[in-house]
Amino acid sequence: MALLRALIGTARMLKHTKHLAVGLPADDQVLLDAPDERLAPALVAAGRDEYGPAAALLAATREEAAWENRDLYTRRLAAFARNRPDWFEHWLADRPYDPDALLVKAELALGRAWESPAYAELLREAAPLISAAADGHPRDPVPWRLALDHARGTHASRAVFDALWQQAIDRASHHYGCHTSAVQYLSAAWYGSHRECFDFAEQAAEGALPGSLIHALPARAALAYLTGPGSAVPRERLDAAADRAIALSAGYEPGDPYPAEVRNLLTYVLIRLERWQDALDQLHLIGPYATSFPWDRVSDDPLGQFLELRDGVRLEVAAATPLRTPAKQAARGH
Repeated sequence: MALLRALIGTARMLKHTKHLAVGLPADDQVLLDAPDERLAPALVAAGRDEYGPAAALLAATREEAAWENRDLYTRRLAAFARNRPDWFEHWLADRPYDPDALLVKAELALGRAWESPAYAELLREAAPLISAAADGHPRDPVPWRLALDHARGTHASRAVFDALWQQAIDRASHHYGCHTSAVQYLSAAWYGSHRECFDFAEQAAEGALPGSLIHALPARAALAYLTGPGSAVPRERLDAAADRAIALSAGYEPGDPYPAEVRNLLTYVLIRLERWQDALDQLHLIGPYATSFPWDRVSDDPLGQFLELRDGVRLEVAAATPLRTPAKQAARGH
């Protein structure tokens, strides 16, 4: 019987796998951390050693109070400056008190610190840069996301974390970046527990605005559980986290770069839960927008990991599709 099941599974895969690729971009069309239409020109200009478009982009997010985009663009610009620093050094030299440059400077310092085995010491040295970024624009919650990350890396007490968290939500009570930093601090891998982490994430999601990325916060808690130590979490709690994130994803257009990271996170969680059909659905919604997170948590080659697991999901769905299902129907169903 075991041999028969294996043969049937192989036959299903041979019949259906090719058709399940319909609608998915080819491997060479998938991009890692592709910038959106606002960020792309700023990165191109930075590559030419021109900081003006990057400065204008971040100034616009500050003036618009577009905190989610400000957070994302800050991280991407800092990552670019890590490898191509000249344009950013010119920005700082010309505008040393620019609140946007100060924010990127703090992000860059924290990114470099986290890459070192001596990250705690380097993070402590970066504290004045976070303070400068916070002072540069007092209404901005993004420096407080940095402060929460800093607290985690420097082994700050719960009282310190609570004080920083209050500062963050006073500025933007629904800022996704600050919430994800809090989830990490409260995870079992750091200073909390799976229960505390899930309780926080679920409570935040219950109070989130429609379409807010915070609805994916329980999926972040699920990721922390699936990739970290600690006691078991009931399966129904993991499925509920995934279901909430699926509902959020459904509210955005396929191939929208804005929820791409959330969709990549959700796909990883669904794969670990062996919900292959749901995972394939998310891969279609992701389209060409692979993101480093969460694949860099499990591989030094996040794009390769994404593509490999994408193939694996197709194989699993194909193996579960009845042999008599017409190929076109199988493709339409996924």
